[in-house]
Amino acid sequence: MPIRPQFRWFYPIDWRELSAVIRFERAKGCCEHCARPHGRIVICLSDGRWWDAGRSAWRDGQGRLLRHGPEIISLAEIRSTRVYLATAHLDHDPANNRPRNLKALCQRCHLRHDRDEHRRQRWLTLRMRKALGDLFLGPYKFG
Repeated sequence: MPIRPQFRWFYPIDWRELSAVIRFERAKGCCEHCARPHGRIVICLSDGRWWDAGRSAWRDGQGRLLRHGPEIISLAEIRSTRVYLATAHLDHDPANNRPRNLKALCQRCHLRHDRDEHRRQRWLTLRMRKALGDLFLGPYKFG
């Protein structure tokens, strides 16, 4: 996901190069949490299991190899997705760019890592809208 313009000044000038080093040199083009490969299309299930074509085996959501694949797979459950790696800040502070605070994550792992931060931001956005509505339009009506 691209950096929003209002947050771009938090990041260093060489962020693209730093991100590339983390994603492709340190992580070798794979998610550091679940081992999904960057740029490839993977077959996955809704519970996080995915088919690792390189190893010809199923992996779970944490990237561990599974001894047995899914028993019965409904076609509605199978989907394919192209994997893109992003560099995530583990402490959610874009100014903290130490290598131990950065991790290469795929879209799924990055969203799971940021889930609580997204909830907090959503709550804050709703409260700000309510305050502006109260200020300019009178009491805010829910629903």
